[in-house]
Amino acid sequence: MYCVREVVENLYWIGGNDHRTHLFENIHPIPYGVSYNSYILLEEETCVFDAVDWSITRDYLDNIEHCLNGRKLDYFICNHLEPDHCSSMFELFVRYPECKVVATEKAFMMMHQFGYKIDGHEQIKVKEGDTLKIGTHTLTFVEAPMVHWPEVMVTLDLNNGVLFSADAFGSFIALDGKLWNDDVDYRRDWLDEARRYFCNIVGKYGPHVQLILGKAAGVLDKIKYICPLHGLIWRSDHMLLIDKYNHWSTYTPEEKGVLIVYASMYGGTENAAQCLASKICEKGVTNVTVCDVSNTHVSYLIAHAFKLSHIVFASVTYNLNIYPVMLNFLEEMKLLNMQNRICAIVENGTWVCKSGDLIEKFLNEELRGMTVLNERLSLASTLHKEKAVELDNLAQAIVDSMAEVSTDVGKPAA
Repeated sequence: MYCVREVVENLYWIGGNDHRTHLFENIHPIPYGVSYNSYILLEEETCVFDAVDWSITRDYLDNIEHCLNGRKLDYFICNHLEPDHCSSMFELFVRYPECKVVATEKAFMMMHQFGYKIDGHEQIKVKEGDTLKIGTHTLTFVEAPMVHWPEVMVTLDLNNGVLFSADAFGSFIALDGKLWNDDVDYRRDWLDEARRYFCNIVGKYGPHVQLILGKAAGVLDKIKYICPLHGLIWRSDHMLLIDKYNHWSTYTPEEKGVLIVYASMYGGTENAAQCLASKICEKGVTNVTVCDVSNTHVSYLIAHAFKLSHIVFASVTYNLNIYPVMLNFLEEMKLLNMQNRICAIVENGTWVCKSGDLIEKFLNEELRGMTVLNERLSLASTLHKEKAVELDNLAQAIVDSMAEVSTDVGKPAA
């Protein structure tokens, strides 16, 4: 049976939810599922905005058939060509052969790369600032390259103030009946997964996000609804969303706090990480998160790193190198352009203690804007009582350095 929701007059959500897929992009765990959002405008002419993942195509087509109720589909607008939004496109075109396809030039190029058979359809290439009339509605297009693919655009309906924002402002978590941002306690139940979505999917492209935020700043008064391709539709509190994106895309911490990531083979480094966490909290800083890098998926570690101002790397030495999963975390930070954090090091080694020097070298040479505290805790297999002063000194240095941190960001770049 069809499952649709009205967004505003003549505009409907026709997407669906996926609880069967365990890994988004076959890499990021999605324990709470994910939604694939698509929208249809029913005016004098009809228009579908983006498609959905192949996994929910059957329900998607039922939704479109119900909404059209025998009418033809006049337009399909592709804001983002990634297969989780467009793999169902071909089935749509088979059923509605007269449909005109609207996209950027790069999107059309990629459609041929993916083998989407569009040559029988009228193709309308649009660029920044172009407009298109759909019935009484005027749509305008804004290019958003590398947020997070090069062909991306967003579409603003100048009549009803709906921004079709592609992957921008999206989130993990299936909707499961909810539709609006004010249907949920967003800060409590959704923010962490929205952060994990952004930081791991779009985090590398902070300057490009700043560019689109700068463009959006000029039309904020015209935007009443934000309709992303994943997650909730925003009809209120837009500035919360803008503020979070501004923090994440400038690599500015949201909060003063400490992420302690440890790699421990037999428990010695884990014990040191827990003792350090206790010392920091004892000194009055209780915003502390402790993660075992071996059994915490790296997407969660990245999200914590984007949120907090300080990161402690606690690692054993493994074959005279950094423990492999800790090195993977560091490499992932590099891949996602992570920067501007205060870091501390706890190193351990039974034969020889090398991990600390190697971690510091990586932070200084491979990442940008990372400040490494001079205090370092070095262990020989386990944390012994004679290391109590060094442990306390490291905790105090972390607490003292909180004063150097700013969590404020300015307006989006123009």
